[in-house]
Amino acid sequence: MLAATRDFVRRRAGGRCEYCLLPEANLEAKHHVEHIVARQHGGGDETGNLALACHYCNRHKGPNLSGIDPDTGVLVPLFNPRTDSWSAHFVFRGMRIEGTSPMGRATVNVLAMNDSRNLKVRESV
Repeated sequence: MLAATRDFVRRRAGGRCEYCLLPEANLEAKHHVEHIVARQHGGGDETGNLALACHYCNRHKGPNLSGIDPDTGVLVPLFNPRTDSWSAHFVFRGMRIEGTSPMGRATVNVLAMNDSRNLKVRESV
């Protein structure tokens, strides 16, 4: 991937994880430029398939494209920062991120957004 592409993705995201909104500036590790649709599923390096993700979200998302909504048990697509509005699927409740839709709930679970380590990092920001 070209350095210019990585720089564009970082600028577009405003230095925040596009999944949990954690600012990159507050962490020792740099956020990753991740493929929304993994290469193994046919995703490419075009900017419409790239998102800035903290290492917590990126590690848990992996190549996943979907998850189970814990409220309904239905398989749903994961949040896509390029096509979905964050505020339509998530809200902050203190330091916790709550999914407000099937997609949001599944994404919170798959990405382990409220893991105890994530909550500690959010508290320190």
